[in-house]
Amino acid sequence: MKEWLRLIPAVHEYQQDNRFKHIMKENQIDFAQLSIHLKKIIEDIRTSILSQQWINSPPGTEDFNDEVFNQLEKYIKASYSPTLQRVVNATGTILHTNLGRSRLSDRAMDRVIDIAKNYSNLEYKLSEGERGSRHSHIEKLITEITGAESAMVVNNNAAAVYLILRAFAQNKEVIVSRGQLVEIGGSFRVSSIMEESGAKLKEIGTTNKTHLYDYEQAISAETAMIMKVHTSNFKIMGFTKTVDSQELIQLSNRQNNILFYEDLGSGALYDFRRFGIGEEPIVKEIIELGADLVSFSGDKLLGGPQAGIIAGKKTLIDKLKKHQLARVVRVDKMTLAALEGTLIDYVSGENGIKNIPTIRELFISKSELLGRSHNFIQELSDLSEHYSVKLVDGTSQVGGGTMPEVTLPTVLISFSHDLYTAEQLSKK
Repeated sequence: MKEWLRLIPAVHEYQQDNRFKHIMKENQIDFAQLSIHLKKIIEDIRTSILSQQWINSPPGTEDFNDEVFNQLEKYIKASYSPTLQRVVNATGTILHTNLGRSRLSDRAMDRVIDIAKNYSNLEYKLSEGERGSRHSHIEKLITEITGAESAMVVNNNAAAVYLILRAFAQNKEVIVSRGQLVEIGGSFRVSSIMEESGAKLKEIGTTNKTHLYDYEQAISAETAMIMKVHTSNFKIMGFTKTVDSQELIQLSNRQNNILFYEDLGSGALYDFRRFGIGEEPIVKEIIELGADLVSFSGDKLLGGPQAGIIAGKKTLIDKLKKHQLARVVRVDKMTLAALEGTLIDYVSGENGIKNIPTIRELFISKSELLGRSHNFIQELSDLSEHYSVKLVDGTSQVGGGTMPEVTLPTVLISFSHDLYTAEQLSKK
């Protein structure tokens, strides 16, 4: 084995090889960095030889040198290839959290590319020639769509919940119905976020029934807020009772210094109910009822980038903007660009809204899906005669922690292969 080690060429010999130069050029890696990787490959091979695990050609042969460069190339491709990759969503779930939820509209993507490639007026007022606020780029659009006095954006809705509770209810009581103490993805719970914020959770009612008098009896001198959490990722059926937002807003208005805040979660700016899809309240309705604050996600039913949007009374939003945590949870220029593009789609009317992929896909007809399915089957049959294919009626989900009770009619493609099992076909 030690004799073999002496036969391994020196690093500088490999560096002079055309294959080394080819790898360097193809992967756009400089000489020094590629040399570091080469030394690692050679050291791994030495270790393998000493442990008698090397089963390839012995050093000193051209096959051995080929193996060195093969391993180097594989290592480079594995190390420098992006792990975040484009995939096909064939799950039937439109807002699939594991697959990135909303896809952006063309307008939103154009805005991201333009702003990412160039300098921008992120925090600069062009007309006044002075420092500005990054919130200004989307605030006017959100207020126009929702009717709110003011608005701001943070990096996701959980951050929005945290910031609101921290700013207005630290060391104070927040009244929440037990039926709304939801757990969102990744085991994050509203109760836990509330605890981290410093607010004191005051649970009322039961899992399936909460009455207005439960809220009334829970109010004390320590109460800072009545909070309603939209149960967007589950549905309680049967013997149930909840208090609607209007009643809770009226109750908070009758009290001194008690805010009403609704976490709408899904962020519906478009009324899907008109088309018989779900029962999601639109943000504008809750604002018009007089809610002090609402928050919602950007990448669910809204159809934009991941973001937490806060809308409501100007005096409250101004306080949130100035809070020290606002900088901790703020969004970057690309998120703002994507969100601005998406919101412009909304204010452009029905044609603009239908350009948002999430919304467009919710309205795809079964006949269109049938046409797509036939095209897929034709391409599959052109590839190989070994496939057996049939169409099956089925249902799709909206997903992404929204509209849990909604199923959409769809067409499924069931296919098998003469030579492969289902598991083998799935891997291929």
